[in-house]
Amino acid sequence: MGQLTIPDNATVYVDTAPVIYSVELHPDYWTILQPLWVKQQAQKISLISSEPLWMETLVFPLKTKNRPLTQLYEELLRDDIQLIAIDKTILSAAAEIRATTHLKTPDAIHIATALSIGCNLFLTNDVGLRNVLGLTVDLKDVSEA
Repeated sequence: MGQLTIPDNATVYVDTAPVIYSVELHPDYWTILQPLWVKQQAQKISLISSEPLWMETLVFPLKTKNRPLTQLYEELLRDDIQLIAIDKTILSAAAEIRATTHLKTPDAIHIATALSIGCNLFLTNDVGLRNVLGLTVDLKDVSEA
Protein backbone atom coordinates (compact mmCIF):
# COMPACT_ATOMS: atom_id res chain seq x y z
CA MET A 1 0.00 0.00 0.00
CA GLY A 2 1.05 3.55 -0.66
CA GLN A 3 1.25 6.63 1.50
CA LEU A 4 -1.01 9.61 1.87
CA THR A 5 0.70 12.87 0.90
CA ILE A 6 -0.68 15.93 2.64
CA PRO A 7 0.92 19.34 2.06
CA ASP A 8 1.67 21.52 5.06
CA ASN A 9 -0.89 24.25 5.79
CA ALA A 10 -3.63 22.25 4.06
CA THR A 11 -7.24 22.36 5.15
CA VAL A 12 -8.26 18.72 4.99
CA TYR A 13 -11.88 17.60 5.09
CA VAL A 14 -12.28 14.17 6.67
CA ASP A 15 -15.27 12.03 5.81
CA THR A 16 -16.55 9.37 8.18
CA ALA A 17 -14.59 6.31 6.99
CA PRO A 18 -11.08 7.75 7.51
CA VAL A 19 -12.02 8.78 11.04
CA ILE A 20 -13.39 5.32 11.84
CA TYR A 21 -10.32 3.65 10.28
CA SER A 22 -8.07 5.86 12.40
CA VAL A 23 -9.82 5.49 15.74
CA GLU A 24 -10.29 1.75 15.34
CA LEU A 25 -6.76 1.28 13.89
CA HIS A 26 -8.04 -0.54 10.81
CA PRO A 27 -5.18 -2.82 9.67
CA ASP A 28 -5.52 -1.92 5.97
CA TYR A 29 -5.78 1.84 6.44
CA TRP A 30 -4.05 2.94 9.65
CA THR A 31 -0.56 3.02 8.12
CA ILE A 32 -1.82 5.16 5.25
CA LEU A 33 -3.70 7.57 7.53
CA GLN A 34 -1.00 7.94 10.17
CA PRO A 35 0.75 10.91 8.42
CA LEU A 36 -2.56 12.78 8.58
CA TRP A 37 -2.65 12.57 12.38
CA VAL A 38 1.07 13.29 12.75
CA LYS A 39 0.66 16.52 10.79
CA GLN A 40 -2.50 17.41 12.70
CA GLN A 41 -0.80 16.90 16.07
CA ALA A 42 2.13 19.05 14.88
CA GLN A 43 -0.43 21.72 13.86
CA LYS A 44 0.81 21.65 10.26
CA ILE A 45 -2.69 21.04 8.86
CA SER A 46 -6.29 21.74 9.84
CA LEU A 47 -8.81 18.92 9.95
CA ILE A 48 -12.39 19.88 9.18
CA SER A 49 -15.68 18.04 8.85
CA SER A 50 -19.39 18.66 9.20
CA GLU A 51 -21.42 18.11 12.35
CA PRO A 52 -23.03 14.89 11.01
CA LEU A 53 -19.62 13.25 11.49
CA TRP A 54 -20.33 13.26 15.24
CA MET A 55 -23.47 11.18 14.74
CA GLU A 56 -22.07 8.92 12.02
CA THR A 57 -19.03 7.87 14.04
CA LEU A 58 -20.94 7.23 17.27
CA VAL A 59 -23.60 4.86 15.89
CA PHE A 60 -21.56 1.65 16.13
CA PRO A 61 -20.01 2.22 19.58
CA LEU A 62 -23.39 3.24 20.98
CA LYS A 63 -25.12 0.27 19.36
CA THR A 64 -22.57 -2.12 20.87
CA LYS A 65 -22.56 -0.23 24.18
CA ASN A 66 -18.80 0.26 23.87
CA ARG A 67 -18.35 3.26 26.18
CA PRO A 68 -14.53 3.44 25.85
CA LEU A 69 -14.82 3.59 22.04
CA THR A 70 -17.59 6.19 22.31
CA GLN A 71 -15.30 8.29 24.50
CA LEU A 72 -12.41 7.94 22.03
CA TYR A 73 -14.56 9.27 19.21
CA GLU A 74 -15.97 12.10 21.31
CA GLU A 75 -12.49 13.17 22.42
CA LEU A 76 -11.13 13.12 18.85
CA LEU A 77 -14.10 15.05 17.48
CA ARG A 78 -14.00 17.58 20.27
CA ASP A 79 -10.23 18.16 20.29
CA ASP A 80 -8.77 17.35 16.87
CA ILE A 81 -11.35 18.01 14.16
CA GLN A 82 -13.18 21.29 13.64
CA LEU A 83 -16.84 20.48 13.04
CA ILE A 84 -18.63 23.01 10.85
CA ALA A 85 -22.25 23.79 11.71
CA ILE A 86 -24.85 23.11 9.06
CA ASP A 87 -26.48 26.38 8.05
CA LYS A 88 -28.95 27.38 5.33
CA THR A 89 -26.16 28.18 2.87
CA ILE A 90 -24.70 24.68 3.24
CA LEU A 91 -28.16 23.12 3.03
CA SER A 92 -28.92 25.03 -0.18
CA ALA A 93 -25.61 23.95 -1.69
CA ALA A 94 -26.27 20.35 -0.58
CA ALA A 95 -29.69 20.48 -2.24
CA GLU A 96 -28.06 21.65 -5.48
CA ILE A 97 -25.53 18.80 -5.24
CA ARG A 98 -28.34 16.28 -4.65
CA ALA A 99 -30.27 17.70 -7.60
CA THR A 100 -27.32 17.26 -9.98
CA THR A 101 -25.75 14.01 -8.73
CA HIS A 102 -26.75 10.65 -7.32
CA LEU A 103 -25.42 11.48 -3.85
CA LYS A 104 -27.48 10.92 -0.74
CA THR A 105 -28.16 13.72 1.76
CA PRO A 106 -25.29 13.03 4.21
CA ASP A 107 -22.72 12.93 1.40
CA ALA A 108 -24.15 16.08 -0.19
CA ILE A 109 -23.87 17.87 3.16
CA HIS A 110 -20.25 16.75 3.54
CA ILE A 111 -19.39 17.93 0.01
CA ALA A 112 -21.22 21.25 0.41
CA THR A 113 -19.45 21.87 3.71
CA ALA A 114 -16.03 21.10 2.25
CA LEU A 115 -16.65 23.39 -0.72
CA SER A 116 -17.99 26.18 1.50
CA ILE A 117 -14.76 26.42 3.45
CA GLY A 118 -12.38 25.82 0.56
CA CYS A 119 -10.77 22.58 1.66
CA ASN A 120 -7.60 21.62 -0.21
CA LEU A 121 -8.23 17.90 0.14
CA PHE A 122 -11.27 15.70 0.84
CA LEU A 123 -10.42 12.36 2.45
CA THR A 124 -12.96 9.62 1.92
CA ASN A 125 -13.23 6.00 0.97
CA ASP A 126 -16.58 6.54 -0.74
CA VAL A 127 -16.25 5.69 -4.43
CA GLY A 128 -19.37 7.74 -5.21
CA LEU A 129 -17.62 10.95 -4.24
CA ARG A 130 -14.82 10.61 -6.82
CA ASN A 131 -16.45 12.70 -9.51
CA VAL A 132 -17.58 15.73 -7.54
CA LEU A 133 -16.33 18.85 -9.25
CA GLY A 134 -14.37 21.35 -7.23
CA LEU A 135 -12.77 18.89 -4.82
CA THR A 136 -9.48 17.05 -4.72
CA VAL A 137 -10.57 13.67 -3.41
CA ASP A 138 -8.06 11.25 -1.92
CA LEU A 139 -8.19 7.92 -0.11
CA LYS A 140 -10.86 7.10 -2.66
CA ASP A 141 -9.65 3.54 -2.87
CA VAL A 142 -7.00 3.09 -0.27
CA SER A 143 -6.25 -0.43 -1.46
CA GLU A 144 -4.82 1.17 -4.62
CA ALA A 145 -2.85 3.85 -2.78
